[in-house]
Amino acid sequence: MIELKNVSKIYNKEKRNEVKALQNISLEIKKGEFVAIMGPSGSGKSTLMHIIGCLDKPTKGQYFLSKENVAKLSDKKLAQIRNQRLGFVFQTFNLLPRTTALENILIPLYYSKKKINRIKKAKKVIKKLDLQDRALHFSNELSGGEQQRTAIARALVCDAEIILADEPTGNLDTKTGEKILQLLKQLNNNGKTIILVTHEKNIAQAAEKIIEIIDGKIVGSK
Repeated sequence: MIELKNVSKIYNKEKRNEVKALQNISLEIKKGEFVAIMGPSGSGKSTLMHIIGCLDKPTKGQYFLSKENVAKLSDKKLAQIRNQRLGFVFQTFNLLPRTTALENILIPLYYSKKKINRIKKAKKVIKKLDLQDRALHFSNELSGGEQQRTAIARALVCDAEIILADEPTGNLDTKTGEKILQLLKQLNNNGKTIILVTHEKNIAQAAEKIIEIIDGKIVGSK
């Protein structure tokens, strides 16, 4: 499903202070896998997630998503893939302030070309994540766990096949973080491909496969 071949990402390439964020990364992630990308701050793991999530393009190498060469796609096509096939969950939740949980969840549907009842679809996802009682509350009225579940609902509302979670438990207490990990496991059991980025070993152990990255290079996989 996801295949990277000798992918490198270099910033400031034309200047003396170039930064090699990724160096000859090759990996394969199969449909339905739960994979953790683990490494310390500055290791390149978030850059790798941005490339997998079609938010950035590699400087060198190839990235195939369902056998389609992502590097050759137009910005319009990449935006379509991000909207329809990929769901993003971030450490800081990235919810819009002064808007309700329901309104945040609806946002991706406004960019979708699918002819559906948006409210009905959003409420279906809200029920799945047990947010019915909080749907009309503003994002700043939600607890950290509720905000993260809202972010996950937003990632799921367009039927994303792949969920990319960047430090999704980083701003949560241990108990709430465990609940979010259990939710990601449940989504994986229901067929979603989960890619979890973390710097913590105990969080990475929630995945069935761990890819360790240091200084932009894969140093281990298990």
